[in-house]
This record gives sequence, C-alpha cells and structure tokens, in this order.
Amino acid sequence: MQFYLDGYRPGDPFVQQPHPSVADRPAGLPETADVLIVGSGPAGLVLAAQLAQFPELRTVVVDRRDGPLEVGQADGVACRTVEMFEAFGLADRLVHEGYRVNEVTFWRPGAGGIERTGRIDDVEEGLSEMPHVIVNQARMLSYLREHLSRSAARTEPFYGLHVTDLKVDPDPAAEHPVTVTLQHLEGFEPTGETSTIRARYVVGCDGSRSATRQAIGQELRGEAADKSWGVLDVLAVTDFPDIRLKSAIHSDHGSILIIPREGGYLVRLYIELDNERDGEMLRSRTVTPEKLEAVANRILHPYKIDVKHVGWWTVYEIGQRLCDRFDDNPVSPRVFIAGDACHTHSAKAGQGMNVSMADAWNLGWKLGTVLRGTSRPEILRTYSEERQAVAHRLIEFDREFTTLFSGHDDDSARFQHYFREQGRFTAGVAVHYGASALTASAQHQGLATGFPVGMRFHSAPVIRLADAKPMHLGHAARADGAWRLYAFADPAHPAAADSRLRALGEFLPSLLDRFTPAGADPDSVLDVRAVLQQGHRDLTVADLPPVLQPRKGPFGLVDYEKAFCPAPAGDIFDLRGVDREHGCVVVVRPDQYVADVVPLDAFDRLAEFFAGVLVER
Repeated sequence: MQFYLDGYRPGDPFVQQPHPSVADRPAGLPETADVLIVGSGPAGLVLAAQLAQFPELRTVVVDRRDGPLEVGQADGVACRTVEMFEAFGLADRLVHEGYRVNEVTFWRPGAGGIERTGRIDDVEEGLSEMPHVIVNQARMLSYLREHLSRSAARTEPFYGLHVTDLKVDPDPAAEHPVTVTLQHLEGFEPTGETSTIRARYVVGCDGSRSATRQAIGQELRGEAADKSWGVLDVLAVTDFPDIRLKSAIHSDHGSILIIPREGGYLVRLYIELDNERDGEMLRSRTVTPEKLEAVANRILHPYKIDVKHVGWWTVYEIGQRLCDRFDDNPVSPRVFIAGDACHTHSAKAGQGMNVSMADAWNLGWKLGTVLRGTSRPEILRTYSEERQAVAHRLIEFDREFTTLFSGHDDDSARFQHYFREQGRFTAGVAVHYGASALTASAQHQGLATGFPVGMRFHSAPVIRLADAKPMHLGHAARADGAWRLYAFADPAHPAAADSRLRALGEFLPSLLDRFTPAGADPDSVLDVRAVLQQGHRDLTVADLPPVLQPRKGPFGLVDYEKAFCPAPAGDIFDLRGVDREHGCVVVVRPDQYVADVVPLDAFDRLAEFFAGVLVER
C-alpha cells in the first residue's frame, strides 16, 4: 500500500484526509446525490466502498433498518471475494478472523447410521492465492463501514429510511433525473415523516422484497422447490468426529450441511426438513431451535449433538428466482438493482452474498468513472448484460446442487463428484464475461493462455524490482477505478534497442496523455506495469522506460513500484502460459477481469479499444 504522496503526516496512514467537499456537506440527508444506494447489506456496502475511491462524488446510502446489522445470515466467503477484498486492503483482516475451509467430508447411510465415504480438498490446488473462509456477514459489513469511515469520502449510511416511490425524468438534460421518496421508520414502523432526494443514479441493493425493483417494473421470476431448511448457528457438544470440517451428510432421515464457524467453537447447521416427518411444524409455523436440534440428531444417528447456545437461527424455503434485466433502461440506464433484489437462490452453495458483492464490484467502477468523466456512459449498459448472465448460470447451478444435496444412497457419490467438478464455480473464479465494449475477442489468447480473456486476472507470485519484495502481482492493483496494462516483456534487456518492451514504453505516454484528465496522475486512468524475464538482481530501475517510473502528486515523486521480475519459487511466465519469445500486454479492467491480450507492438489495437471505452482528454 502506498501513502505520503501528498506529504508526510503522523498517525495512521490508512486514514485518508477528507475530501474538501466533505466539509461543505449539510447535516442529515442531502437533497441531491450522484449515486443513491438503497440498502447497506453486502452489495450496498461494496458498492459504497468502490465509490468512496471517487470522493468528489456524493454517494448516499440509505437502509430501512434502525442501525447496522448485528448478526449476519450469510457466512461463506469465496476465494474470488477475498481477492476482491484485497483490492480494498481488507483481505488480511478477513483471513485472520475467519475459519479457513480446507477440506470437505462426505457422509452417507451405512450399517447402524451414517458413515464417512469421502474427504477432498475444498479448493483446487493453485486455483487462487486466497482461501475460502467463513466469517459472519455482520463482521464483513463492519470492515466495509470502517473502510468507508477512513476513506476521503467519509461515507456513513443513513438508517430508518424506506423507498416508497421512485420516478425517472425522461429528459436527458436533467441533472438529477431520479427522484426518490423515502419514508422514515423507527423499528420498521412509519413515523409519518418523509424525505425526497434527487440522484443521478440509483442502485437498489434492498433485498428480495426490493422496492427499487418494483419501482422499475421488474420482478423475480421462478418457483419454489417445495423444500424447507432450518439453519442454526450453535455452540454445541457432539461426538460427531468431523464437527470442525465442512461436512455434507446424507442419511435415511434427511441431510445436513455442517459449516464450522470462526472462533474455534461455533458451527452452522443447514438442516433439511422433511415435508412428511416435519410437515406439521412447518405448516403451523411452530419451528423452534429445539425442534431443529431434534431433527439434526435424527439425521446424525448414531452420533449426537447437544446444543448449549444458539447464536442465530432461521427457516427458509428453497427457491430460484431471477429478473429479466438488472436496470431500468437498456439504452440509458439510471436505476440498477443488485444482489437479492434481482436473483435469489438457496444458501447452501454459499453463493448469495458472494455473487451479490460481485454485482456491486462490476457496477461500482463503471458508475464512478462515468460520473468522473473518464469513461463513456455507454459502458453502463454492460452491467445488466454481464451480471444477468452470471446470475442465470448461478440459478441453474443452484437448482442442480440443491437437488443433489437432498439426494440419498447412490446420489451421494454423484454429489461428491459434482462438488469436486464445480469447485471453480463455488470459488467464484469461473465467471466468464462475453465479448462487449469492455471485453475484446480472444484473437491473441495464445500469447498468455493462463489469462483467459473475459475471466478474472489470475494472480501469481513475483518479485518487485525496486525493493526485491516478494508479492502477488494482482495485489498491486487497488480498487481505484484504473485500468491495468500488464506488459509481459520479451527476453531482450529492457534498455536494449531491439526490446519490444522499450518500444511499447515509447508509445504508451501518448496513449496515457490522450485519456488522462489534465492535472491527474499519469496512472489514474491507465496504470502501466511490467513483468520482466530477467531476475530482479540483474536489472535496476534505471533500465526501465520512463512510463514505468511515473512522476506523481504535488511534488512530482517517482513511483518505483511498476516493475516486477519472476519469483524463484514459480516463474509467472510458466505459471500463466505467457509466450517468452514475443511477450504480450494483458489488459485488465478495473474490476480485475481480463479485457484483452495483445502483442507488445499492437499499438493501434490498444488505442482503438480504449477509444471505445474512455473519454478523450
């Protein structure tokens, strides 16, 4: 993490100086906003965290609750989500506090009860440098709120506000075309007071009963699966031997998914409720934690579990539902929906919170750069196209996953095989965006086979040239809205006359100047980084072209952290299939998805691509 660019200050360097506009804000809810976010759950706060990197914008977050969530529902944090949190500087905290899911066991009916039939790694080797962890959703939201409070934007949610009306002015000249009426609540009950706020854009992250979704005429389509599940977060004593391992259990009396929780003692139980044996308490709505414990003991036989304390519990019905679109207008969208507002599914696959945050991660940089004036407004059309396709695949996956999970006997082996095969999807790294204005064709994919166009940039270990720091290449990128151009060098010395990297370095300043606003740092829109083939002791920063030593900030300080060399333990050129003879440029979107792979001398292709995305200076 870099700081002190604007001058040394004592104290915590991760607390940014407030943007000048913060001092001018009125107390209470403002009359206007650049972006109004409805809902302060995972999607809403990730979106707010991304927009906080654009502190000149006025981002307002409202929520119908009286205050922050104290006890979370979701708890599984996929590898890809931890990668995303790294861009906010929050991954270390998440991994340190969470339970790390290392292995999964599988149980099925046997003589006298259930018996273990399999044990596999939870995450495929080499899939991500980040683990799959379990952390209470409320804790994750607290990390994000603290991040907002430390940001230059100083964003804080407004609580006790519920959307009752939303109208979009069709006049393209309207500065704040979306008018939202908010009803004031206390304890979820109306106080009789209302407020109105006008916004340039509105994003509904307000859950499955989204008022924002209803206001734009969208609806969740799908059906329930006629299956109910109880969920218990408990402190318990048990003789079940795999209580601290993620365990998928099928028995003649139902199914349970065991998810160990953070802290060493807490565990979550997803308990299948049978429509015949448990039908009466479901129909009469008399389910209690004690009754769920009894069902769990029925399924776990011959093992027993004695619940000592219940931290949180609920009952839910499985259903897969999806909206046709995630915005109000396919041509010039002004209102968007994300997370449960536009897709719902079961909780057992651990995808709901992760996919919701990925929705926001996709949308946030697009809104921020469009409002800042560096990206073309047309890129906002890609949000619904990209994320609706992801959600559609999730619905299909969840339908098969829940069906197999509830299966018995021979289906247990099939479920174990399916779990292994779908590991990339559940880890969050299987998303593949199709060709669009933001994702080019894979014409030159052979130059870097390990960086598939349309998929997330798969980080790998490197050594930073300037200070010999071992690190992951992907961790150099922050959630700042900038595009990354990773130039993987040809074998020539970077200062040699025949170096393709040197030629690229001579071209790039004109490209950066074309799309970087006057007065902005040269890497604020297009951030150029290089990975060299030589060892870090065989070169110095003096060998690099000036574009890899940009001068930044009010003092014109040199950024020395743009060049990297292979790590001895694993050469990134080999790990990611990069062509050593020719090298290449891997173009990466601000949300860390590969937009293109091009030759080092493809100057016209780079210029043409960015002309369709960015606003010229």
